[in-house]
Amino acid sequence: MHLMNDTIPASAPDSFPGEATSFALAGPVGKLEVTVDVPEAGARGATAVICHPHPLHGGTMRNKVVTIIERSLREVGLNTVRFNFRGVGASEGEYDDGMGEGDDLAAVVEWVRRVNPGDDVWLAGFSFGSYVALRNAHKLGAAALITVAPPVGRWDFDGFTLPTCPWLAVQGEDDEIVDANEVFAWVESLGSNAPNMVRMPDTSHFFHRRLMDLRGALKNGVRSWLPEPRAN
Repeated sequence: MHLMNDTIPASAPDSFPGEATSFALAGPVGKLEVTVDVPEAGARGATAVICHPHPLHGGTMRNKVVTIIERSLREVGLNTVRFNFRGVGASEGEYDDGMGEGDDLAAVVEWVRRVNPGDDVWLAGFSFGSYVALRNAHKLGAAALITVAPPVGRWDFDGFTLPTCPWLAVQGEDDEIVDANEVFAWVESLGSNAPNMVRMPDTSHFFHRRLMDLRGALKNGVRSWLPEPRAN
């Protein structure tokens, strides 16, 4: 079990912070380490909750792909929320094979809705985090979904309800961890439920030397879904 870092405030704020802030949120099996940020200008009426890659393989909310997803969504006007799954960083608890991690996500979404009840909630994730986000998107009522390098073939992508919200998927064609062809075949099999699929050639799982291209793909991919600017 991981104990909370003394530098993190002991309790979550009662309103959404107006600046970049980290805090401890009560989760299903202990405290969760959470970081939020806000756009500098052009704020929209949505908050994106972003899930990180596999906890047992070094995945944290500070992963470079997770941070570029966060940056991209903040640059188009969304509040952003990243968090460490149970047992990662300063989050308490132990890895739970994707199931408990979905409960962690639900706790973060519940806090967002409590402190920002007027906002749409978007979900996003990278690799294992995209599996957790997708698996829970319908249940949590996501207004939009982003899955980057979804680990099709490594996790069971059947047996749960697919979302009906706008959905963007991004996959590198030279992914050395996720079989890109399996991802493309799975997306094609979804028919009318399929996401908008962005294929990135010459791109590895961790988007080495392609992070700025990923940033552009994300910003262009979600632009038509953005809610109206917040009233001043």
